[in-house]
Amino acid sequence: MACLNICIEGKLMKEQEVCTRDGSVDRHGDPAIRGKTGTWFAGVLILVNQGLATLAFFGVGVNLVLFLTRVLGQDNADAANNVSKWTGTVYIFSLLGAFLSDSYWGRYKTCVIFQAIFVAGLVLLSLSSYLFLLKPRGCGDEHSPCGSTHSTYQNVFFYFSIYLVALGNGGYQPNIATFGADQFDEEDPEEGHYKIAFFSYFYLALNLGSLFSNTILGYFEDQGMWALGFWTSAGSALMALILFLIGTPRYRHFTPRGNPLSRCCQVMVAATRKWKVQRVPDQDDDLFQSDGPKDCSRNGDRKIRYTQGFRFLDRAAIITSKDCTENRIHNPWRVCTTTQVEEFKCILRLLPIWMCTILYSVVFTQMASLFVEQGAVMKTTISKFHVPPASMSSFDILSVAAFIFIYRRVLDPLVARIRKDPKGLTELQRMGIGLVIAIIAMVSAGIVELFRLKYATKECPSCESASSLSIFWQIPQYVLIGASEVFMYVGQLEFFNGQAPDGLKSFGSALCMTSISLGNYVSSLLVTVVMKISTRDEMPGWIPGNLNKGHLDRFYFLLAFLTAADLAVYIICAKWYKYIKFEGQQQQQQEADSKSSDEEADLAV
Repeated sequence: MACLNICIEGKLMKEQEVCTRDGSVDRHGDPAIRGKTGTWFAGVLILVNQGLATLAFFGVGVNLVLFLTRVLGQDNADAANNVSKWTGTVYIFSLLGAFLSDSYWGRYKTCVIFQAIFVAGLVLLSLSSYLFLLKPRGCGDEHSPCGSTHSTYQNVFFYFSIYLVALGNGGYQPNIATFGADQFDEEDPEEGHYKIAFFSYFYLALNLGSLFSNTILGYFEDQGMWALGFWTSAGSALMALILFLIGTPRYRHFTPRGNPLSRCCQVMVAATRKWKVQRVPDQDDDLFQSDGPKDCSRNGDRKIRYTQGFRFLDRAAIITSKDCTENRIHNPWRVCTTTQVEEFKCILRLLPIWMCTILYSVVFTQMASLFVEQGAVMKTTISKFHVPPASMSSFDILSVAAFIFIYRRVLDPLVARIRKDPKGLTELQRMGIGLVIAIIAMVSAGIVELFRLKYATKECPSCESASSLSIFWQIPQYVLIGASEVFMYVGQLEFFNGQAPDGLKSFGSALCMTSISLGNYVSSLLVTVVMKISTRDEMPGWIPGNLNKGHLDRFYFLLAFLTAADLAVYIICAKWYKYIKFEGQQQQQQEADSKSSDEEADLAV
C-alpha cells in the first residue's frame, strides 16, 4: 500500500511539472507532456505542410480558367462562371470541415481525411488530363487549343476530380490553422507568445506556397505543360500529407465537444420557454453553472465568464422548480449553463465583426480581376521582355512577407513599449488598420488609372498595350494590399481563433474563408450593378471591354468610399464588442486533481 501511495504521489507531481495547462492531450488521450509534444517542432511541420498544400491548390486554381478555355474549349464567360462556382464550393466545404472537426472527428483526424481526399483528387485530375483531355499531344497553350471534342465520360471524370480537390482543400483549410495554434499552450506565457506569432508565419507560408504556383507553375501551365503542372501539384500535396503524418507522435489535441448547433438551439429553446420569467439576473452567481458530474449539465470546455448583453438569453440559465428532476439531472432543453449561454452570445457578437470583413474581401479580390485587366492595358514590356499582368501579384506576396517581419520585429514591440502593454495592438485594432490601408490602396489604384487614361490611345479596339504608362506603376497598390492583408487577415485568424468558444475553434477559422468567398460574390454583384447604372446610350459604362473608353478609376474610388463607410461601421461594432474571458483551465484542473487525489489517497489507505 505504501508503494502504491508513493507511485500515485510521484505521478501527480510529474503531471503538475510537465503537463500543459490548457487541457490538451496527446494521441493516446492522456494529458500532453510539455517537453514531448507541441511547440515549434510540430508547428514547423504544420507550416511546411501548409506551404506545400497551398502550392498544390493554387497550381490548379491559378490557371483553371485557361485550362477550361484552351483544353475543354469553353468560352470566356462559361469558363469564368465555372471557376467562380468551383471557388465558392471550396469555401462551402470549409464549413463542412469545421463542423465535422468541432463536433465529431477532432482537428487531426479531419486534416488527415481531407488531405487524403485532396491528394486523390489531384491524382485523378492529373490522370484525366494526361490520358483523356490533352489530345493531341502538345495542345493546350495559347496558340494550340485542344478543342472541345471530349466525351461526356471524360468531362464528368474531370469535373469529379476538380470538385474532389475542392472538397479536400475546403475541408482541410479551416482546421490546419487552428490545429497549428493548438500546439502552443496559451496559458503558458512563453508558448502564448509563440501562439500569436504562429498565425503570422502561417499566413506567410500560405503566401510563399502561392508565390511558387503563380510564377513557376503558372509559367509551365501557360506554355501548355498542364500534365506537368498537375502532377507537380499532386506530388506537393502528397509530400504535405506525409510530413503531417510524420509529426503524429508530437501533436497536441483537443477532444471534440459535440454538435454546436444543438447547444445553440438548446439556449434558444430554453430562453424562449422562460420568456415570462420577470427577473433577469445581473450577476452570474444567480445563474446555473456546472461544477462537476453531480450538476445538471455537462461542461467539458473552459468556463466562460458572464457578460452583460443579450439579456434575454440569460433566462436559459435560470433554474426554476420545473427544471430539475428528483435525481438532480437537468434537461438541457430547459436549463443551460452560463458557459453555454455565453457561447451563443459570443457567436452573436462575432457576426457583426465578420460581416464588416466581407467588404474588405471585395477590395482584396480586385488583385485577381480588375488589377490584372488594368495591367493588361498598360505598357508590359521592358526592352523585349514581356511582363505577364498576373505576375504583378508577386509584389503583393513579397509585401506580405516584408510587412509580417516589420510588424513582428519592429512595429509590435514599439507599440508594446509605448503603451506599456506586452500585447501591443489588439486584433480588432489591427483589423481596423487593415481597412484603412485598403482604402489607401484603392485610392492609389484610382490615381494610377487616371494617369493611365491620360497616356492611353483612345481608339484602341483591342486594348492591348493601349497606354504608354508602365505596368510597374501598379506596384504601390499591390504593396498596399499586401500590407493590409497582414493586418486584416492575420488579425482575423488570431481574433476568431481566440474569441471562438473552445468547441467552435475551427468554425472561427472557417469564418475567415467564407468572408473571402462572399467577397467574391459581392464584387461580382457590385460590378454588375455599376455597369447597369453607368451604361447609357452613348456611354459604355465604367468597366467596358475597352477600358480606354471607360472609367475604371471611378470604380476604384467607389470601392474606397464603400470601404471608408465600412470602416465607420466597423469602429462602432468594435467598440460595442465585448471580449470573452475564460476561467483558467489550470485552476479548473487543479480543483479536479485535488478531488481525484483525495479519492486515490482514500483508496491507498
